[in-house]
Amino acid sequence: MEAAKPPSNSAPESKLHFLDYWRIIRIRKAVILTVFLLVVMTTTAVTLMLKPSYASTVRIAVEKDTSDIALLGGAQAAAAYDPYFIQTEFERIQSRSVLYKVIEGPTPEEALPGGESMGQEESLKLNERFAKDLELSKPLKTADSYQYLLKLIDVRQSRNTSLIEIRVFNHDPKLAADIANRIALVYRDSRLRTRKEMSDRGILALRKRLDEQTKQVKEAQAALQQEREEKQISDAVAEGSSATYTLEPATVARWEGEANSAEASYIASKTLLEELIAKRDRKQMAAIAVAYNDTQLAVLFEKKLEAEVQMVGLLPDLGDQHPTILKAKGILEEINKQIDMRVEDVIAGLSSRTKASEATWKNMANKVTSAKELEISAGSKYRKYFQIKRELESLQRVRDALVLRILQESIDKDIPKESIVEITDPAEVTSQPVRPKVALNIALGVIVGLVLGVGLAFFIEYLDTSIKTIDDVERAVQAPVLAVIPQNVGSLLLEGPDSPHAEAYRVLRTNAIFSRKDDSLTTLTVVSGGAGEGKSTTIFNLAIVFAQNGHRVLIVDSDLRRPSLHKILNVSNSVGLTNYLLRQNSLEQVIQTTQLQGLDFLPSGKLPSSSMGILNSVRMKEFIKEAKTRYDFVFFDSPPIMGVSDASILASEVDLALLVVQYRKYPQAMTIRAKQMVEKVGGRLLGVVLNNINISQDSYYYYYSGYYYDYYSKRDEDDAVSKKNGDKKRKGAMDRGDVDIKPKY
Repeated sequence: MEAAKPPSNSAPESKLHFLDYWRIIRIRKAVILTVFLLVVMTTTAVTLMLKPSYASTVRIAVEKDTSDIALLGGAQAAAAYDPYFIQTEFERIQSRSVLYKVIEGPTPEEALPGGESMGQEESLKLNERFAKDLELSKPLKTADSYQYLLKLIDVRQSRNTSLIEIRVFNHDPKLAADIANRIALVYRDSRLRTRKEMSDRGILALRKRLDEQTKQVKEAQAALQQEREEKQISDAVAEGSSATYTLEPATVARWEGEANSAEASYIASKTLLEELIAKRDRKQMAAIAVAYNDTQLAVLFEKKLEAEVQMVGLLPDLGDQHPTILKAKGILEEINKQIDMRVEDVIAGLSSRTKASEATWKNMANKVTSAKELEISAGSKYRKYFQIKRELESLQRVRDALVLRILQESIDKDIPKESIVEITDPAEVTSQPVRPKVALNIALGVIVGLVLGVGLAFFIEYLDTSIKTIDDVERAVQAPVLAVIPQNVGSLLLEGPDSPHAEAYRVLRTNAIFSRKDDSLTTLTVVSGGAGEGKSTTIFNLAIVFAQNGHRVLIVDSDLRRPSLHKILNVSNSVGLTNYLLRQNSLEQVIQTTQLQGLDFLPSGKLPSSSMGILNSVRMKEFIKEAKTRYDFVFFDSPPIMGVSDASILASEVDLALLVVQYRKYPQAMTIRAKQMVEKVGGRLLGVVLNNINISQDSYYYYYSGYYYDYYSKRDEDDAVSKKNGDKKRKGAMDRGDVDIKPKY
């Protein structure tokens, strides 16, 4: 077997596997089963004790308020989608205005439009019936009945429809049906009555506003008539829409355009005339001729240019007095005269046209000015009349709209409505109760019981800080686990070497031997944080397996206050370690042999009250040295290290110490403290023994010890089968006469 690994400096990470959860469930199965049975039995008892409750459901179709025909003035508009409409109606159905009428019954004046009966002449007397259900002597008040009724009804929407289901629960099936139908009737009548009242109030407000509007119209008509008489306005003007009666605005605008055009023409002629007068120089006449666009003048300028060019070409050859030159000069002078005459004619014509343009412009301007003055005069005279007329028309339009609206509302009020609340499925009396649901309640009890039981088990496990797994030990103590000891282990002297328990101690022996760093370390004690963790049984059985392996072993009961090893061996404790340490007896006189070869026992002896610190004496140290020379291994039992100082003294004096930790007994802090106390006194902690493991319940430890149970159990079964087969063969031989039966002696 491999030697135990030294402890790691870093604690291993704690992770829970699925098997860890299953282990917790197996260990806490008593808690889970108890909680499960309590919940299931309580649920079953309460379910069977409850009175049966019956349910009746009425289904109603709910729509928004609309008329069966379109109103005046257009087609009927489709109602807009309102996601909160159904939820709002849920609250209306459960409101006091509806349920109070269900509880108290209708009043004499309550009736549907048109005098129809509400269909609920008879009161249900729910105050008295609810008091009877609650086993009260006096009838309930309406407010208390309302609160009780709210608990009995369930209002919900039928899926993907505008239908509303009103479900009522009661111990009386007929009363449940009556209440459901009555709620639907009251709700329907309430909707119709509310709509009628709203229509009446609306029409009344419209009529009041119409009277005010009519009064204003009459006042405006009187003021208009008075203004017409004062200003003596003719029918032609009065029938118009404004005071502009002389000219149309388009005509005036056209005249303004013509006046502007005439003004522009006058300015252009005047400018050109002034330029012609100012620029009489013949050198500039050509430009004026082009600007004025006179063809005759332009031809003369072209002739003049040709004559000048011809003369310039002849002068170098002929001279100034040559007849040809003189003739050319005469022609040029004639052309200039013609030009001057033509310019005078152009100026005279342009002057006449300028005067005509000026006259036209002034005439059109005067015409527009006169029209505007006339318009202003007429507007000033008739403005107030037409202002009053426009106000009157506006008032008349508002009055006509009010009249039309009142007519629409009055007709709409009298028109039959679409069934805004229609009872599609009245409630009926049922014969099968809906509450309590025995099967469902018990099933829920089973589920809740399991959940609570498992949850409580895990909660207790969470609160339990004791050592549960090898990982807990190694993480908390930082020391290796050398062995896992099963539950209910007794003396191996009685169980024999083939006991399944013996293998666990053989594992401990092997790990302890290989965990030693030096073969000279042969003295060992066991320590624990608290009492009852199995130190004595562990050290005793460990000594036995060492002796069975051929070693000479001495086991010393050094728990002087509560010795127990002598009880396991069934020997006397009158003389022992204390007698030797007090020098009352020799070592040979106090050591006892056992029935197991190689195993000797030293009882604790009687502890005088005056010798409490005897283990810390020089005599004790001399005894340990003497025992090491006589025996291969010496094992010391000790008291709990947290209780007295003897265990700490022993841990400091012997070579090695084993820390025994009982499974699920003490908190981890106590185990950690025990390890720290061993290290504080200089002891060498060899490892940890995890004791008292229930292998049958905790599958986590099956790997460590369960195999040996299966192995030895199978071997015992094989031996029994072999013996049985041998008996059958012998019996068959005896029946055939092949074997002689003789006595042993």
